[in-house]
Amino acid sequence: MAVQPSRAEVLAALSLAIDLGLGQPMEHMLRSALLATRLADRLGLDDEQRATTYYATLVAWIGCHADSHELARWFGDDIAFRAATYRVNWTGLPFLRLLATHVGRDKAPLARGVLAAVFLAGVRGRMAALIHSHCTSAARLADRLGLGGAVRDALACTFERWDGSGLPAGARGDQLPIEMRVVHLAEVAEVHLRRGGPDAAVALAEARAGSQFDPAVVAAFTAAAPEIFAGLLDEDVWTAALGQAPDRDRTLTEPELDELLTAIGDFADLKCPFAIGHSRGVAGLAAEAARRAGLSEADTRLVRRAGLVHDLGRLGVPNSVWEKPGPLTEAERERVRLHPYLTGRILRRVKGLADVAAVAAAHHERLDGSGYPLGAGGAALTPCARLLAAADVYHALREPRPHRPARDAVDAAEILRQHAREARLDAHAVEAVLLAAGHPARRRASYPAGLTAREAEVLRLLAGGGSNREIARALSISEKTVRNHVEHIYAKAGVTNRTGAGLFALEHGITSAFPAAGR
Repeated sequence: MAVQPSRAEVLAALSLAIDLGLGQPMEHMLRSALLATRLADRLGLDDEQRATTYYATLVAWIGCHADSHELARWFGDDIAFRAATYRVNWTGLPFLRLLATHVGRDKAPLARGVLAAVFLAGVRGRMAALIHSHCTSAARLADRLGLGGAVRDALACTFERWDGSGLPAGARGDQLPIEMRVVHLAEVAEVHLRRGGPDAAVALAEARAGSQFDPAVVAAFTAAAPEIFAGLLDEDVWTAALGQAPDRDRTLTEPELDELLTAIGDFADLKCPFAIGHSRGVAGLAAEAARRAGLSEADTRLVRRAGLVHDLGRLGVPNSVWEKPGPLTEAERERVRLHPYLTGRILRRVKGLADVAAVAAAHHERLDGSGYPLGAGGAALTPCARLLAAADVYHALREPRPHRPARDAVDAAEILRQHAREARLDAHAVEAVLLAAGHPARRRASYPAGLTAREAEVLRLLAGGGSNREIARALSISEKTVRNHVEHIYAKAGVTNRTGAGLFALEHGITSAFPAAGR
């Protein structure tokens, strides 16, 4: 019986994606949540406050990806900038120095000087605008994730400070929810603990007591530091943190899982303005194509879910790369090629999402092995993976990108069919996607080397080890007709035996057929 994912695990996986955008290693937010719950216990918080503390820590920075576009405009690499902010207290000259150091880093000297002057001239207003965007997005996403009003209210204070110098409201002291006062300390302390050890984390807390942090929270933290830090850097953080989740035993229903994955896909799309709605669109198109191609209800659901979260790894690539109007450098291309791998790595942590992870992580693989991140091809790509790949290409072509305008439907269809002719995309997957997108059906799909639909079906069965008799029986044709087809296949594929034909089928993705293929 299939394992149904738990709500706590799916939200923990989401926190791994948040880590990527912060420039922190995966499990940063999970370890911070574990630290925060231990601190909450030392402060005597009740069960409801403890639950709020856990999830407010886990998703504290969920809104930050919504301002990636603006951060990239001012600072270039938004991820590098966020990572650098952990080194300084967000106030006074050190913070201004950080801003001045990063603003316009990707610009030529003259352009950088102009941009820095413009930004620093209205620095508080510009930071306030970014923070407002963050808080608004965080509140909406918290609601979408079903985290409740207490978490939503806590997230509104992400950038506030104990001394009242924060934004957007300048709230101070006890005006800040106790849960968020704990989050403020726990999340920053985790970084300093990991980088410098317990002494560095304690020193950081004491240095910022009364400014960024509540002195009473700092006192509880420093008094129990050895117990709070125990095992944090050594134990299985995923398991330990999930053990503290208030709803760790709550299994998601099918509709709840769909709703949660939809929210996560929308969250990923916030990374880039041009990607808003991309994940939903790809998921819907791929699911409709799966139905048209004759896939089962279970596979149709699988491809839809994979479509919803296929771009989660996008958060690990800076917007300076995604939004670059010109050609990418080789280093930038390597970062782009990494994002499907990150998607798979995140989703595989959730029991019950292994199949979703496999399909989502393969959305940039190609039948001829020219895709990424693994260069998988042929029989390694399931019908679901082939459909998602085709749907992603088509939907992306119909959207504007920084380096090109949106393609019209006719051009997008022709490009997709050209990919099929070149054996980069599966011909049946392409036709199913185009049919789902409203294009008229073609009588038959294109096959490599000029193979007919019947020859492609014979080749598939031949590559699977079928004898002429078995193929004849499977296709309800005579053995003589099979022999004729095999001769034509050998001639067109440029091979002389079954081994060569099998390799040709593998290279061109003819070893895994859709239910309706060749019929």
